[in-house]
Amino acid sequence: MSVNGNITVAIADDHEIFRDGLRMMLQKQPDIKLVAEAADGKDLIDQVKLLQPDIVICDVKMPRMDGVAATRHLHDHYPYIGIIALTMFDEDDLLIDMLEAGATGYLLKNADKHEIVEAVKSVFDKQPYYCRHTSHKLAQLVAKSKFNPYKKQVEKAEFNDRELEIITYICNGLTSKQIAEKIFLSVRTVEGLRMKIMEKMDVKNTAGIIIYAIKNYLYIPPRS
Repeated sequence: MSVNGNITVAIADDHEIFRDGLRMMLQKQPDIKLVAEAADGKDLIDQVKLLQPDIVICDVKMPRMDGVAATRHLHDHYPYIGIIALTMFDEDDLLIDMLEAGATGYLLKNADKHEIVEAVKSVFDKQPYYCRHTSHKLAQLVAKSKFNPYKKQVEKAEFNDRELEIITYICNGLTSKQIAEKIFLSVRTVEGLRMKIMEKMDVKNTAGIIIYAIKNYLYIPPRS
């Protein structure tokens, strides 16, 4: 629960050096309060039961109980707590398992401090968060999984033909410059349209666009 208006956070990772760095970064944030640390899933569950933090940042691979099992338990018993998965580049399948277990956001371990803070605040506000460095392949894997953060949204955004065209190009991995060349617009105009699309979808980056588009049938990825 929030303390003095701050978002309370628990972190779980079996690498002490990584925890140290994350702790130091979070302690510098004026509106975030770190209340617990754990080195494995079982310890995390004990800490959450005692302290009831707003947000849990949880590594996928941990001893005794891994992040997937811990996330599933926390989601079942404390569904109001937001869970952010921490993963490495080569843990795509495990990340999907984390999301399907109840995590509502994920960060790659190379995320910078600004992105970590943004993820905490987004998930605290009940908005899904996807790491900016997510590959198109991973975004499509997430979109095809059972994880669906948009199922509770009552009103779906409406997009015009130009926006749908740009969404398709984004989902196919094209940059704003490449899209601009294809549709004979300036890069600045395409960037403006991209921002408008993200605003309508209520997402923060390209991964969010791809996941939203596939979940809402705005784009159908080719079969691999």
